[in-house]
Parts: sequence; structure tokens; C-alpha cells
Amino acid sequence: MSDENPLQPPWLNAPPVEEYPYEESYDLRVGPKLHPALDGLLPYIGLWRGRGKGGFPTIEDFDYAQEIRISHDGRPFLHYESRAWLLDEQSRPVRPAGREVGWWRPVMVDGRSTDELEALLTTPTGVMELHLGKRTGTQVEFATDAVVRTATAKEVTGGHRLFGIVDGALLYAQEMAAMGHPLSPHLSARLVRVGG
Repeated sequence: MSDENPLQPPWLNAPPVEEYPYEESYDLRVGPKLHPALDGLLPYIGLWRGRGKGGFPTIEDFDYAQEIRISHDGRPFLHYESRAWLLDEQSRPVRPAGREVGWWRPVMVDGRSTDELEALLTTPTGVMELHLGKRTGTQVEFATDAVVRTATAKEVTGGHRLFGIVDGALLYAQEMAAMGHPLSPHLSARLVRVGG
């Protein structure tokens, strides 16, 4: 019989840990080498900023600004982070708006990446979406395969997103099914690369 108390594991009194030792980068000139499975998504890696227009049958149309950071850490997936803020008629910030974090990853078959993609996206408002999609050239199209919501989240039941790199800019359009409405236009924006 061991004398160790299972309620006091050896790591409980271990010394502090240094900061996370691995780099993540949205700039391909620094940081880890890009995993070969991500070669087809290379144009998306970067820090993007721009403006968009939003709306839905249950809300008034609105203007917004957005920053999207798409980075990698050398493994075969991309980290996706988006934050937006509402703008008034003079393009001044009104208040923070939507935030989202997640991962894009190519589907691997026999150790090689395909043009098929999986994405997990989560919001602080209690909605998590699993998207399945496909890359065609510099275009990425996703559709929800599953939506999970907390008990207090708005009723979101589906989504469709189309991303593209056009003349060096990141453009996207997003449709959403929610609050009893079928897929309807929700967001669209054009963002320019400001880093990476």
C-alpha cells in the first residue's frame, strides 16, 4: 500500500511554470514552420481588419468594424479569432460586438490533407458551431453540421459562410438560421491584411 496521499499529488507543490514555450504566429516570416497540410490555406494566415454590414430579420441593419487573426503553431490546424465593434454613421466606435474563437483544420486522408475542412467556432454568448466545408482555390465555404447552445443562448440552428481572398483582401458573407427564421443573410465584410 502506498503512503502517498492521492489528494496531494506531487505537482501540487511544484515550482511555478514559465510562460508557454511554443510560438504561434500570423506572420509567416517568423515563428514555426507552416505544417504542409496548411499550404492550401496559406493565403488566409494573417491579421486582417476592415468593415462590414450586418442585419437579420429580427434586428435593424448595422455597420461594424472587425479584426480577424488567423495564426498557426506548426501543427495541422489554424487558430481563428475574430472581434468586432459597432460603428455609428460617422464610423466612430459605438460598443464591442461579436467575438468568436475557433480552429480550422484540413481533413487528412492517409496522412495527406484534402480540400475538405472542419471548423469549430465558439462565441461568448453560448453558441458553438461545428462546420464542414471545402477549399476551392482561395475560396473556403462552410456549412454547419451541428450547433450546440447553452440554455441561455439565443436560438441559433444553422449557418453558412463563404470566405475568399480577392485582390489581396479577405471577403466573407455569413448566413444564419435563428429565432425561427431559415438561413438569412447576416454579416458581410471586406478586411485588408494589416499584419503577416
